[in-house]
Amino acid sequence: MQSRILVVEAGAVRPLIALLDDGDEQTQEIAVTALLNLSINDNNKAEISRAGAIDPLVRVLKAGSSAAVENAAATLFNLSVVDNNKEVIGAAGAISPLVELLASGSPGGKKDAATALFNLSTSHDNKPRMVRAGAIRPLVELASQAATGMVDKAVAILANLSTVPEGRVSIAEEGGIIALVQVVETGSPRGQENAAAALLHLCINSSKHRAMVLQEGAVPPLHALSLAGTPRGKDKALALLRHFREQRVGKQHEY
Repeated sequence: MQSRILVVEAGAVRPLIALLDDGDEQTQEIAVTALLNLSINDNNKAEISRAGAIDPLVRVLKAGSSAAVENAAATLFNLSVVDNNKEVIGAAGAISPLVELLASGSPGGKKDAATALFNLSTSHDNKPRMVRAGAIRPLVELASQAATGMVDKAVAILANLSTVPEGRVSIAEEGGIIALVQVVETGSPRGQENAAAALLHLCINSSKHRAMVLQEGAVPPLHALSLAGTPRGKDKALALLRHFREQRVGKQHEY
């Protein structure tokens, strides 16, 4: 780890960034791989960003070889750990190619893209960008396929995107409700709590979405989660069940 810091202190970052725009494919792959390795060290992340790496990395992400694209995604994930970089990376145009990689990349590329998108989805301004880029559909697909090993990450991103109106609409339109209910029923503890959180956002903001969640049979798995989930999972499940009861009582009082 110390050697990575020494390489950066020796001034290697800017020459490596310059090579990202080199027309030679192999040179570009070597440069982006070197930056990926350097960006693993927390002390180097801010320096690599300050040196102007984000825009060239996004260009590689859009037009590089498959190996360069995956390493650029992984590097942007490392840089997105720094809070100030989240908005910069999103504004630089990284989200659309990351969504494309998530949808059609190799298994490793999909994991790199998902991890980067998760970090970016914690920035409010990036959430609408991700929805507009079409992120919901591949996320719902991954949340529905346990064999991919990416259910938890996909559901965590969906939970973040469910906090904005366009995210909730897209989740419902892309079949996300049935996927989320399934995760509440059979997912991991982390997946269950994030799925319940997403369903809670959907239901408290839309009577239409609430009806869809109920139609998918969410009450029994939510009840089970309220009894045996993680503390956060229990809280989300109880809040959602309470919301269902309050709405039912409210309707009864209307008559």
